[in-house]
Amino acid sequence: MDNREEVREFLTSRRAKITPEQAGLPAGTRRRVPGLRRSEVAALADMSVEYYAKLERGNLSGVSPAVLEALARALRLDDAERAHLLNLAQAADGSDALSRPRRRRSKDQWKPHRSLQWTLDAITAGPAFVRNGRMDILAANQLARVFYADVYATPGNQANLARFNFLDPASRRFYPDWDLFADVAVAILRTEAGRNPHDKDLHDLVGELSTRSDEFRTRWGAHNVRHHGTGTKRFHHQAVGDLTLAFEGLEMAAEPGLTLTIYTAEPGSPSEEGLRLLASLAATQAADSGAERSATG
Repeated sequence: MDNREEVREFLTSRRAKITPEQAGLPAGTRRRVPGLRRSEVAALADMSVEYYAKLERGNLSGVSPAVLEALARALRLDDAERAHLLNLAQAADGSDALSRPRRRRSKDQWKPHRSLQWTLDAITAGPAFVRNGRMDILAANQLARVFYADVYATPGNQANLARFNFLDPASRRFYPDWDLFADVAVAILRTEAGRNPHDKDLHDLVGELSTRSDEFRTRWGAHNVRHHGTGTKRFHHQAVGDLTLAFEGLEMAAEPGLTLTIYTAEPGSPSEEGLRLLASLAATQAADSGAERSATG
């Protein structure tokens, strides 16, 4: 992905989101652009208009941390947006080469080592799975495979949560809060694009989704990013009905660029009972699969 274009569109979109009132500036009556003017951002960041214009044209190469911090303050960036700006700056001058996650192979080339699969299988109270920044599900426990039955049911999804979200009609039922999931999916992909602009598989995925989904294309153009480490989500599973689940996303130190996600339900809640039913279904399916392998072996 072209880093200059990414930088230009990100900075422009952040500037457009800030009202003069939010920045402590007079609103005036003759504004031709949404948000702040370039001159106003430059003044807030204590830099010349010419220098800020250079940055907004996409040239972050060699920009100092102090300037990036001033720019982040002027644009009122949150933590996720600050991290994204830093990633864009590192990619611009090539300093991301050492910090870039090592594993960028496609999901077909990556296999979980045995101890990781053992760890996933040991988690029996909730769905647990490993994904990359492209939202490919790379490894999962049996409960996660049953939980995401709709994702796996359509081969065209390729076990990719973003592709399922935007291209599979089943996602509208599975995600009662579909718009929220769509926003999160695009924010994760946009964050990954800033962290690793050289990922061809990500570039291909974004191109496919942009071509086939107006919903995706509109969200992609907003340049929103976010951290996605913890929270609560609602699902509607075809086998057990409505589930409200908490999740924790853990960055894997041994596998840079990958995230382990675990879903759990509040103790004593209807959702906990729903997960128990789903776990029973998963155990039955695992036993049937084992019996089938024994019969054919």
